[in-house]
Amino acid sequence: MIVPPDQIRNFCIIAHIDHGKSTLADRMLERTGLISPRNAMPQVLDAMDLERERGITIKAHPVCMPYTARDGRTYTFHLIDTPGHVDFSYEVARSIAACEGALLVIDATQGVEAQTVANTLLAMEHQLEIIPVLNKIDLPGADIPGVCRQVEEILAIPMDEALVVSAKTGEGVDEVLEAIVRRIPPPSPGARDTVRALVFDSSFDAYRGVVPCVRVVDGHLAPGQRIRLMSTGAEYEIKEVGQFRPRPVPAPALAAGMVGYLIATIRHPSEVRVGDTVTDAQRPAAEPLPGFRQIRPMVFCGLYPVNSADYEKLRASIERYALNDSALHYQPESSLALGLGFRCGFLGLLHMEVVQERLRREFDCDIIATYPGVVYRVHRTDGVVQEVDNPAFLPDPTRIERIEEPIIRARIICHNEHIGDLMQLVLDKRGQVETTESLDPRRVMLTASLPLNEVLVDFHDRLKSLSHGYASMDYELAGYAPSDIVRLDILVAGEPVDAFACLVHRDKAAARGRQICKSLCEAIPRHQFAIPIQAAIGRTIIARETIRPFRKDVTAKCYGGDITRKRKLLERQKEGKQRMKQVGEVGIPQEAFVRVLKADT
Repeated sequence: MIVPPDQIRNFCIIAHIDHGKSTLADRMLERTGLISPRNAMPQVLDAMDLERERGITIKAHPVCMPYTARDGRTYTFHLIDTPGHVDFSYEVARSIAACEGALLVIDATQGVEAQTVANTLLAMEHQLEIIPVLNKIDLPGADIPGVCRQVEEILAIPMDEALVVSAKTGEGVDEVLEAIVRRIPPPSPGARDTVRALVFDSSFDAYRGVVPCVRVVDGHLAPGQRIRLMSTGAEYEIKEVGQFRPRPVPAPALAAGMVGYLIATIRHPSEVRVGDTVTDAQRPAAEPLPGFRQIRPMVFCGLYPVNSADYEKLRASIERYALNDSALHYQPESSLALGLGFRCGFLGLLHMEVVQERLRREFDCDIIATYPGVVYRVHRTDGVVQEVDNPAFLPDPTRIERIEEPIIRARIICHNEHIGDLMQLVLDKRGQVETTESLDPRRVMLTASLPLNEVLVDFHDRLKSLSHGYASMDYELAGYAPSDIVRLDILVAGEPVDAFACLVHRDKAAARGRQICKSLCEAIPRHQFAIPIQAAIGRTIIARETIRPFRKDVTAKCYGGDITRKRKLLERQKEGKQRMKQVGEVGIPQEAFVRVLKADT
């Protein structure tokens, strides 16, 4: 059944982390009869085990809901539940591109948070109709007038028609559904003489191949139709189209304004790209739809199989995973110590952790991740600007004029009593606080500039620790600035190990070097000779640990006699150890790499 565009409403739910997006989506699914309260479970749309364990939304989830309004007309709602963490903002951007409106959910006890600001600006940029929804009004600490003032002052959104709900109890959810009908505009009918659909997500099925999720803008899609992907020009035949209710359900066709999936003869994950335009093969569209902004990864690390024989399995797994996560960038690389692997780019540290965990769980890949790093701009003396994300590609120091590192602009919202500790944290991370702005009598927003490299590992943990869990942070790339970046090499028995090399600021190099040397000293087994483990910048050693050798008591069987007999045996042992040290090699077990690299990440 093809639904007329004026009876369709496409919208997404945007909010900060843990403000109740998924719970509100659960109540809406119950109210529209898509799931029964008896069979309902929390976070219906969060299908992955990882999402349920962490209590966060990682993937945007589309769902189609029928709704009969109070005026008696039946509407079709296309809802997309989006993540709230800054690392998954690309999922929010993709969802917004497929919608005409957005429900802005704000916790009535917490108020406006950092990611609330970021997601609202993204929705305004795409000119979406924003409906503010104050959630958790059933809690004793709810401050509805105060939060309304915050939204008007910080986000410039009028709160005269704001909705107040409790997603937990279901109070006010019916008013939200009616507001969607009244306030969110229907999609445009589109052109009838052409077919255009935007691919905003996709997944891989072992039996059906690639399954793209599409928003139809012009024309319609139906089984048996021949389609063309405009980025590659490849043509396929549609086998099935359908919608998510919330499980995939086949449909006779997808018309203009509808959101759903299509199954065609697309076998390989690399054939479909998120942001591509699907058109009719017989009458192709003249121009593709505007896709998404090119995603630039901000954090890089190497992923290697623990068993080098699993390289092909890891390659196939990353290809399939990247189909479902367009923000993951990867390219093959090799390491003398770890063998063949991939250099992968991520949007942030949480994104990196989620990718590694999903590769382990969903694809059964046993992997090692190297120390995370960022992309540096190296200005060479010959005038060439080179982007370096791997220490192995850093040019010789004599050919480097200067190195620039990425700088982020962070918005940190915290309580007044924590402002001193958080300003000191920013200073410790080589950053500076640019402005402070009072949001209400209790909270303040700090705007700070920081090197991205300093935020990677422990910044978020320390931020939450110092603020007792109340601070929130959102950041965006603000450009590049010159910095004293050096390559830190780790030498085991005088030989550099490329897997442990990293690019760090000179002031932090000594501490980082001592940390790696200490970890390796505990991880590498003892040999018959002493093994020096050194951290070096160029030829300058800045940290050292020594693994003591095994010592055999060669004088145990020497009973009596002159002392020269013992000395002779000890000298012979000493000569043997020297000879062994010259010809012996230090074997670094795989467990040492796993232990050191996992401890760092």
